[in-house]
Amino acid sequence: MATATYPPPPPYYRLYKDYVQDPQSAPEPPPPIEGTYTCFGGTYTTDDVLPSLEEQGVRQLYPKGPNIDFKKELRSLNRELQLHLLELADVLVERPSQYARRVEEISLIFKNLHHLLNSLRPHQARATLIHILELQIQQRKQAVEDIKRRREEVQRVLKESLGTLDGH
Repeated sequence: MATATYPPPPPYYRLYKDYVQDPQSAPEPPPPIEGTYTCFGGTYTTDDVLPSLEEQGVRQLYPKGPNIDFKKELRSLNRELQLHLLELADVLVERPSQYARRVEEISLIFKNLHHLLNSLRPHQARATLIHILELQIQQRKQAVEDIKRRREEVQRVLKESLGTLDGH
């Protein structure tokens, strides 16, 4: 029995047999996926929306609403996390069997912190894009100035050369 080193190509290559002569003969690519889809057993969506903590079944520890002071709430949750970590250390020393509740509280605080940080991602993306564009503008202005400087230098050298040639 003979075995091949590589499996044969999928039959799709036959769809492109006339591509060299006529590039328009190739089939159109599939349309982009919209909505929900399944990949490796998991259900995903193309909507880029951050689900609320309530939708995830997590209690929200900071105030609800569109006008959240992120800096204040992140600091508050950070302080609360530090306090709970110290309490966990105390519980582990004095009553090791009662650590589970403290770990759940710390997990809740972490989930709230992560949700607050994830809600800042769009702002971070915009700020990063603005910074990149400003850098590109600065680099292009610098390149234009460099070109102008070199042009002036070449013109000066040409004038000197013409002056030297006329002088002889």
